[in-house]
Amino acid sequence: MKPSRLLLIWLAILLAIGIVLGTLRALDIALPSSLLSIQWGLLLALLALAILDAARLTRLHSPRITRQMPGSLALGRWSEVRLDVEHNFPQPLTVQIFDHVPDGLNFENLPLSVELQPGQHSQVGYRLRPLKRGHFSFDHCEINLPSPLGLWSGKRLLSVTDHTRVYPDFARLYGGQLLAVDNWLSQLGVRQRQRRGLGMEFHQLREFREGDSLRQIDWKATARQRTPIAREYQDERDQQIIFMLDCGRHMRSHDGELAHFDHALNACLLLSYVALRQGDAVGLSTFASDQPRYLAPVKGAGQLNVLLNAVYDLDSSQRPSDYQAAISQLMARQKRRGLVILITNLRDEDNEELISAVQRLSKQHRVLIASMREEVLDTTRQMTVQTLSEALNYSGTVDYLNSRAELHERLVAHGIPVKDVRPRELGPELVTQYLAWKRSGAP
Repeated sequence: MKPSRLLLIWLAILLAIGIVLGTLRALDIALPSSLLSIQWGLLLALLALAILDAARLTRLHSPRITRQMPGSLALGRWSEVRLDVEHNFPQPLTVQIFDHVPDGLNFENLPLSVELQPGQHSQVGYRLRPLKRGHFSFDHCEINLPSPLGLWSGKRLLSVTDHTRVYPDFARLYGGQLLAVDNWLSQLGVRQRQRRGLGMEFHQLREFREGDSLRQIDWKATARQRTPIAREYQDERDQQIIFMLDCGRHMRSHDGELAHFDHALNACLLLSYVALRQGDAVGLSTFASDQPRYLAPVKGAGQLNVLLNAVYDLDSSQRPSDYQAAISQLMARQKRRGLVILITNLRDEDNEELISAVQRLSKQHRVLIASMREEVLDTTRQMTVQTLSEALNYSGTVDYLNSRAELHERLVAHGIPVKDVRPRELGPELVTQYLAWKRSGAP
């Protein structure tokens, strides 16, 4: 409980009167004796009213507050939270409400001022914007009640428990029906390349036609039928895709509000959505994480829900990326050949260890490395150099990029494709590469 502005104003007025009267008496100016009595009477009256008002405030029952909020939020997107206030006050009352929002969630329009009318319940709202993923608990709501005479303000801490989850910004896909996949992908800048060659999954035998390749001829069937018989193939539809997601310290860099790790998660979910729609199985394996996760590749639209719930609270760590151990664990778990997409941020110190580990993995699986590049590197490389410090910064950046490019070239020389992309371009680039391989029938 604390004094209100009204009480402080009255105290200031009485104090000013006392100072004036004391000053006049110090100057030996004659004053009516009743003035001093009036001053003390006002002070005692104010004290009595304040005590009575405080007692009445303590007997006031706290309003009942119910919070209405979504069970899941999307990272970086604003959402509405509603507070329902019920009360039994016999007279109108204006209260202040402040919801205790957990760390990691930004908010607007708090505290709230609510005018409560007798016999009615009120509803007010504010906005939330998650700044990080995970599970968040709302435990308390604070309300400031004015006393009946307005001399005091009482703080009440109400227990209002709710929980919500913050998912990667994938709500636009997960929350409802989409338009055609191709139209949606084109809005993201995905380029579908023309089919080259033949799919690798056998479809049927048929008579040889003009324009067919000689390697399509099935010689055994041709011998039995005594006429040229060709094998017809279709795009491979039963592929397994496994994301190897680096959760180490390399992924903690930020471009804008999102860390590289969040960009990587969004890219994984984007490609998972496309791959599951194409009939492929999708799985996930994390490494260099405080909480390692593994999901075996599974088909079906329900797998996207499983992925979302598996990664919504996943975060990067301070650990170094141990590619050798991560690949050994994956190879022990994943026996069937699939497409392994390693998402990381390659540095020059990853040279020999990474190459030997990926070479071993490529003997059993097809491998694609997606290496995210900080946007500040491109900005620094394109800036105009005018001072010594800018020249040193530029030279260091170019040297780092050259070392990084050399590592990428060595991987490509060993037959390992590498995508060197900025974080915001990662999702469309992965989908483009996936569709290119899918339509060309590459194994």
